[in-house]
Amino acid sequence: MLIRFILILLLVAILGGGAFLMTFDMPAPVRAVEKVVPNDKLVR
Repeated sequence: MLIRFILILLLVAILGGGAFLMTFDMPAPVRAVEKVVPNDKLVR
């Protein structure tokens, strides 16, 4: 009986976490990134 309760609780937690991640609107990063690429690394 206790095992069944724990499994149901785990299933509800996994489904709830998945629903939260699917509906959560994470803001995009606003910091600009600049990286210098040397000419040797570019394909000609």
